[in-house]
Amino acid sequence: MDGRGRPGPRRVLLTGWFSFRDGEATAGDVLALRRVEEVLRGAGMAYDVVWSPGFRPEALHFDDVRPGDHSHLVFVCGPLHGPQVEELHRRFAHCVRIAVGTSVIDPDGAAVTGFHRVLARDAPGSEPSEDLAARAPAVPARPVVGVILTHGQQEYAGQRRHGQVAELVTRWLAGKDCARLELETRLDTRDWHLSATPAQVQSVLARLDLVVTDRLHGLVLALRVGTPVLAIDPVAGGAKVTAQARACGWPALLAAERLDARRLERWWDWCLTSGRVAARQMRDVFREGRVPDGADRLVEVLAPRAGAG
Repeated sequence: MDGRGRPGPRRVLLTGWFSFRDGEATAGDVLALRRVEEVLRGAGMAYDVVWSPGFRPEALHFDDVRPGDHSHLVFVCGPLHGPQVEELHRRFAHCVRIAVGTSVIDPDGAAVTGFHRVLARDAPGSEPSEDLAARAPAVPARPVVGVILTHGQQEYAGQRRHGQVAELVTRWLAGKDCARLELETRLDTRDWHLSATPAQVQSVLARLDLVVTDRLHGLVLALRVGTPVLAIDPVAGGAKVTAQARACGWPALLAAERLDARRLERWWDWCLTSGRVAARQMRDVFREGRVPDGADRLVEVLAPRAGAG
């Protein structure tokens, strides 16, 4: 949250790589910023934060800043190099310019020497200091959500709604305050991005708070380890995902034709509350083998019938 107050004799402009139009915001940079904000608030100092319009379009951007409104410019975190940093020295030449928690690569570079003070986290010939992100204010944990979607299953031909489902679900998930992990049930022993064994897939799923999937095995493997699932059947009229949810007695299922944000929100809330208990109960059902499956009947089918011959 930006510090807001009346301009005074001392007002600080907080910047970093998260401020530039073509820069990037990393989790470490933003946490470092939060640490600096905490210190300034504690000292009663007024400040503003400049954000990249690509990252936070509704916030303060460099185009909105009048250089004369600030007495100090503080550059937070990241490496001190490049024309974007050098431009800050020209535009805010009237300000006292300080860099904090930064990496110095070339001490004689214009991006570095333009600062009045550099409180580096690492620089040639000096002892490194703890990164600012390490002491940033603690934040509540967010749900960790595995997302398992398929764009295949061509066998369903005209019944396929996979594209529409993926577009709606991912757009909705982008607005949720959660940690999203795109996952695959496909195994590969050569591609390090993918798991090589079912045990590796299950190890990830067991550590999640929720799985959102339109795949049958996304549903089954998550329930197998006791993780609640928000399942969507991407086939018009319902197909194997619907059938499997019914076989398991799992209620958090949406049809492609009835998919909307309201229904997604309803089952999201259920999965993260009552669904946690229901998923653990389903895991126990699977482990105890209470419900017969096709393998239980296989021997009977394979065994020769009496009198046959």
